[in-house]
Amino acid sequence: MVSVLQTVYGGFMSTQSFNSLIGSVRSCTLCKEELEHGVRPVLQCHPDARILIAGQAPGIKVHNSGVPFDDASGDRLREWMGIDKETFYDETQIAILPMGFCYPGRGKSGDLPPKPLCAETWRDQLIASLPKLELTLVIGQYAQAWHLPFQKKTLTETVRDYASYDESLLPLPHPSPRNNIWLKRNDWFVREALPVLRARVKKTLGDKSHPTKSE
Repeated sequence: MVSVLQTVYGGFMSTQSFNSLIGSVRSCTLCKEELEHGVRPVLQCHPDARILIAGQAPGIKVHNSGVPFDDASGDRLREWMGIDKETFYDETQIAILPMGFCYPGRGKSGDLPPKPLCAETWRDQLIASLPKLELTLVIGQYAQAWHLPFQKKTLTETVRDYASYDESLLPLPHPSPRNNIWLKRNDWFVREALPVLRARVKKTLGDKSHPTKSE
């Protein structure tokens, strides 16, 4: 198959090429033999998107619904960003591309890591299809290893050093309830990093940013 990257001119991709790319991603079965729960790529993508949420992989609830961040992690992430569901699920504003598009299954200590073949096959092409991106929220160690120009030894150090990165990149911990202990131990995140996150989201979305009711 000819790479869709070859159809990009001047930083923009034709609508036909973009639709072809998304269709290929949604019908991908490359990892089907390794996915106990079957193939169901979950993503949100549109060429007009200005914010990219680069996450890890869908959990079982998201796998069942087919809606990205349709779980407690999504509720917390929307709260962190200071936006409502309408804004969050507006694909012309926010793209959601986890490192693995399908639920990888459970391991001994939680969900398994995303399948590397997914990002190796699709990620560069999808990023190239998003010419208007201004802000990338880089969630968790797998996304940070791909997107950040440098990392600290631990995720905590990487997130704590958020000010060292370009304003277009913001490393975040995973918003999963399983990270409640981390958040309790690192209360600086809520105090120092969340105001920066919300300010950057609001600046990027402008008038199209719909704050949560608590904001």
